[in-house]
Amino acid sequence: MTTVDARSKSREEQAVWAALAHVMDPEIPVVSVVDLGIVRGVSINGDDVEVAVSPTYTGCPATQLIEMEILEALQRNGYPKARVKRVLSPAWTTEWISEQGRDKLRAYGIAPPAAVKGRVSALLGEEAEVACPRCGSRNTRKVSEFGSTPCKAHYACANCLEPFDYFKCL
Repeated sequence: MTTVDARSKSREEQAVWAALAHVMDPEIPVVSVVDLGIVRGVSINGDDVEVAVSPTYTGCPATQLIEMEILEALQRNGYPKARVKRVLSPAWTTEWISEQGRDKLRAYGIAPPAAVKGRVSALLGEEAEVACPRCGSRNTRKVSEFGSTPCKAHYACANCLEPFDYFKCL
């Protein structure tokens, strides 16, 4: 339900999604939980609101904080009985990051996940072609499998000589 047309949503559901759009990822504060595609759905029954959320990966240290911030945002917006339901299957994938989210990552200096031939290719370690978020060059190289957080790798651009993080494909 993450990409349902706004016209098919009730006003109440639109208000909940609008509140969620202001809950930012604590590790990447320019993208919201909606941009990341981790909000799987919203269920409203009277004043009872449930938000289904998938962690970006098992063991993500930000999962509990994100869930707490979702609850706080909904409570601030008039939903005192809001609750979060953690959804593990199907597992979140970087394919769920919205185009707006990808643009925000790039503007922040993080290369968004590159398209790979398929998830199997990514799992087998085949490298994606990563464009520099600053100059757009594809003349980049991986410096380290690990960047500023476990979900990012560290890269460098041979054209503009800038280092940058790359949001790994999951």
